[in-house]
Amino acid sequence: MTIKPYIALLAMSAAVSTAWADDDSRFTISGFGTAALTATNTSDAEFARPNQAAGVTTSPRTGPDSNFGIQLTAKATDWLSFTGQGLVRKNVTDNFGAELAWAFAKAKVSDNLSFRVGRVGLPVYMISDYRNVGYANTMIRPPVEMYTQVPMESLDGADVVYQNSFGETSITAQFAYGKTDSDNYAGFTAKLRNMSSINLVAENGPFTFRFGRVDAKLTIDDYSGLNTIVGALTKYGFSSIANNMVVNDTKASFTSVGLGVDWKNIVVQAEYGKRKTASIAVPDTTSWYTMVGYRIGQFLPYVNHASATQDSARTVAGLPTTGPLQVLAIGANSVASAAPLQTSNSIGVRWDFNKSAALKVQIDRMSPGAGSNGTFINVKPGFTGPVTVYAAGIDFVF
Repeated sequence: MTIKPYIALLAMSAAVSTAWADDDSRFTISGFGTAALTATNTSDAEFARPNQAAGVTTSPRTGPDSNFGIQLTAKATDWLSFTGQGLVRKNVTDNFGAELAWAFAKAKVSDNLSFRVGRVGLPVYMISDYRNVGYANTMIRPPVEMYTQVPMESLDGADVVYQNSFGETSITAQFAYGKTDSDNYAGFTAKLRNMSSINLVAENGPFTFRFGRVDAKLTIDDYSGLNTIVGALTKYGFSSIANNMVVNDTKASFTSVGLGVDWKNIVVQAEYGKRKTASIAVPDTTSWYTMVGYRIGQFLPYVNHASATQDSARTVAGLPTTGPLQVLAIGANSVASAAPLQTSNSIGVRWDFNKSAALKVQIDRMSPGAGSNGTFINVKPGFTGPVTVYAAGIDFVF
């Protein structure tokens, strides 16, 4: 593993700390990270987080669940500020690399209304703004069944955030518009254009309720496997099916709801989401999870159940199932059934041994659905699962 990205972020931290010391009313620096080891009980497939090029098998590795981030906010005036966040992690390559997660200017119009322009977090999920900040979450990672559905995490554009209280209920409404690109470990790039997002959060005492919706036009570039299948279908007279498989300015949406409870010693977090597109190549899905925990002093043991299913057909009708053109059906069906079907059951415990650090240990039992590799990558022939994933790590903030 290369340490250059870490050195770059640490140098940034040192430089900013010097500036912050000169005028602590203008600059704020903070950071977060996770140092974790992850392993599984099989060598037939690799467990990875969404969009990682390489995962882990029976030998423990730091890659899947470890990261390091630094965030700087510079206050120009009482109403104008600038924020940047750098993040080091393993993503579409099998090396730790640095990326610019956030970079935006924020104008605070009033106590209730603000605007941001630049690269902001894409509010797809309940914990979108802090999904990479392990310390802010109970579990060691967001459930992969849910968080593989939309792997994009940021948006280049603008958003507006309105906050107000009505009695004992606090309301936050966020609307965002822009675009984003996401490289995939398989070699293609997914592009979302004309992307609009609405995120509504209501908080009342120990309860948090969330509704989110993202709509966009989706294009997938340089997907050689898909291009080959589309070309063959067109060549042999199945143009209608080929057109339904192309992903070029294709309508796509993701709708989700969430619930959070932190009442006395009881902690609950749950999300439910549905992905829809107008292309056979990006299947419609339903995903959800429910996590329940109970605090005992500094310890928080928890359990979680998660599921991801496919709503659209996993086979393409109208293609030959015998003869020399049967290969067309095999290729088209492999694309139509690409959604990672999976259920998992998890147990874990969080120990807040320090005011800014927590130790977590988690065990997941993941069961891919029939005819699917689930969320596992680089699978060997004959892989079926289930797979047990073990992870232990320390989350910290500063």
